Amino acid sequence: MKEIILIKNGELALKGLNRSTFEDIMIKNIRRNMESLGKFTVRKAQSTIYIEPAEDGFDNTEAEKRIGKIFGIAGYAKACVAEKNMDDILEKTKTYLGEALAGAATFKVNAKRADKKFPYNSPEICTETGGYILEHFPHLTVDVHNPEISIDIEIRDFGAYIRSGQHRGAGGMPVGTGGRAAVLISGGIDSPVASWMMAKRGIELSAIHFASPPYTSQRAEMKVRELLKIVAGYSGRIHFALVPFTEIQQEINKHCKEDLSTILMRRFMMRISERIARKNKASALITGESVGQVASQTMAAIEVIQNTVTMPVLRPVIGMDKEEIIAIARKIGTFETSIEPFEDCCTVFTPKHPKTKPNIPEVVAEEEKLNIEELINTSIDATEYSWITP
Repeated sequence: MKEIILIKNGELALKGLNRSTFEDIMIKNIRRNMESLGKFTVRKAQSTIYIEPAEDGFDNTEAEKRIGKIFGIAGYAKACVAEKNMDDILEKTKTYLGEALAGAATFKVNAKRADKKFPYNSPEICTETGGYILEHFPHLTVDVHNPEISIDIEIRDFGAYIRSGQHRGAGGMPVGTGGRAAVLISGGIDSPVASWMMAKRGIELSAIHFASPPYTSQRAEMKVRELLKIVAGYSGRIHFALVPFTEIQQEINKHCKEDLSTILMRRFMMRISERIARKNKASALITGESVGQVASQTMAAIEVIQNTVTMPVLRPVIGMDKEEIIAIARKIGTFETSIEPFEDCCTVFTPKHPKTKPNIPEVVAEEEKLNIEELINTSIDATEYSWITP
């Protein structure tokens, strides 16, 4: 029995004349995400994308799992292909869904006839199928409101398709339709969530992480790479920049006021990130900042930190509380990794009493004690680049 995967578009249906371009990008993402599973074909027709195995051994179950993480997809389901005649549809419905029907008590039949040449209309398909199922599974009863199993039959130009319900997709927009942005990724809970949220809006991600050996460990770096690998399961591969930050933090600690050290550190991070982002043709930065969560995320601190860059800074979790962010982290699978006890450089030289209402003149006065350009250039020159894949 031939089995395929049917994919329903989400927001793409609203894109009018640009819809085809968005669909093509999503199909490209599907191909890239599943290429390791074997040979398959992808085609689109009648607001549906069809994925069909082209060789034995193609893992439809794993394919379905991966499809669930691809942005732009509203719903998806495995389906059996039948000939466009009622005898074949009925027989394959019984065979394909037989195990599920045998274990259920109630069912319902839904039908959609996109091919108007088919001799049965939708209500007639439902009646024929329902009667056939009751004949072969006499323990079942019909429940049109809350059935245990839903039998869905679609008659389309290319064939007839039988499935049982569909899974909810990741939604959003296909990655690559919203431009490119660089996320400042730490080992915490917030920045991986922020990354996922912006990828869901179609933004292609690159990532920048600041490391301060020997104050931060190799295990802390591996933790960040693992977080990005999880995010890449949704966003596709991520260009990763590992930036050495020890010298900058030591210079700040040595020459500047302790209560402003975190603000100064963050300003250096923003400057470096903007330069790396522009080099990688990104047009915005992404952070996991949430107002009031820590001392460097007060409104005054955010203003002072952003003052160093000219490109937009996207803060998707800015208005969320911690529990809301944690709920998303659990949903996407990053939470357990984020809480592993390997700290990033943001915890190095943390002041006992950080200033929560800094102002630009006093911060600039402290920066005058440092050779800003030399420190930035040295750090960027020593940056290591790689790719993170799912």
